Amino acid sequence: MNARTETDIHWMGIALEEARGAGDAGEVPIGAVAVLEGREIATGANRTIRDCDPTAHAEMIALRAAAKAIGNYRLAGVALYVTIEPCSMCAGAIVQARIDRVVYGADDPKGGAARSCFNVLDNPQLNHRVELVANVRAEECAALLQVFFAARR
Repeated sequence: MNARTETDIHWMGIALEEARGAGDAGEVPIGAVAVLEGREIATGANRTIRDCDPTAHAEMIALRAAAKAIGNYRLAGVALYVTIEPCSMCAGAIVQARIDRVVYGADDPKGGAARSCFNVLDNPQLNHRVELVANVRAEECAALLQVFFAARR
């Protein structure tokens, strides 16, 4: 295992902690962490129910906090770790923020906009392309969602 893989596994663990917290609060368990130069600058977890806000996805919460943390809406050099493949809204925001790299856990075959349904992050028609790493700790990330939704059926 190389250093980059180990680093990705570590940061995905932080995103998983955020996801567990969201699930404990009754939200869909998705978490995110923004990392710049090897340090955490922001985290996020789904808050759509709590905030009564359809845009309060984990990625959006982390992007907003990261922009405030560095004082710039352009997040050049930032890697975003998220437990599930970003949706089209989040992928669009990631491109607009100029995130360098997205690392995610589980694919989202019904709404993923990184590669499953759409390819927003690396679309050659857009003015920014994002490096993508998929399936980091995918089984753990998927299991969180499966357990959450099974409990609601």
